[in-house]
Amino acid sequence: MLTYQTWQDPPIDFEVDETYKGALNVLRWAYDQYGEDVIYACSFGIEGIVLIDLISKVKADAQIVFLDTEVHFKETYETIEKVKKRYPSLNIILKKPAISLEEQAKLYGDELWKKDPNKCCEIRKIIPLRETLTGAKAWISGLRREQSETRKHVNFLNKDNKFQSVKICPLIHWTWKDVWRYVSKHQLDYNPLHDQGYPSIGCAHCTKPAYTLDDLRSGRWAGFNKTECGLHVD
Repeated sequence: MLTYQTWQDPPIDFEVDETYKGALNVLRWAYDQYGEDVIYACSFGIEGIVLIDLISKVKADAQIVFLDTEVHFKETYETIEKVKKRYPSLNIILKKPAISLEEQAKLYGDELWKKDPNKCCEIRKIIPLRETLTGAKAWISGLRREQSETRKHVNFLNKDNKFQSVKICPLIHWTWKDVWRYVSKHQLDYNPLHDQGYPSIGCAHCTKPAYTLDDLRSGRWAGFNKTECGLHVD
């Protein structure tokens, strides 16, 4: 079994088919290899909606974790409820941080996301994911190479030094158009903010409509030299 400890480069070659661009092959391999020891950390953005549908074809009771920072858009929570109804067998868990927003304010001051977004992301996303992945051998992410400069070298299988795990990214070859064609073809529920200029959706305080579709993450952490929450940076 391929694990962080037994990692070898290059790991495994997957056939990149025309229909799924390798995604279904990667998911079948992942659940065959790891079974219950692989977790999908899902943001419930548009890529997540595609991955959930694909995962449901491979493992109907898969574990899916949403990092609930407690400051997401209401539309995001509404989307999660719709997904739960569509896929009742999936094990969807909302993982909250160890401290509440009130406790965070007492320790670091009000609206930490405005003063130190990296610290806020660490408390409300990175640490909760690390707790979630304790004991898991691998995790799934919806990263695509087209999303940004920081993601253009992502592979199907990645040695994740931050969480000492294997990070599996089935959608690396999918384009923005591929994602939307799939959602439209299968009439999947998705976050309505995508129709309001938000290609990438995170916490409500740190997400604005994108400036340009040439950079789908340009609306994240506006005013800061920051494009990643830290989950995907070693």
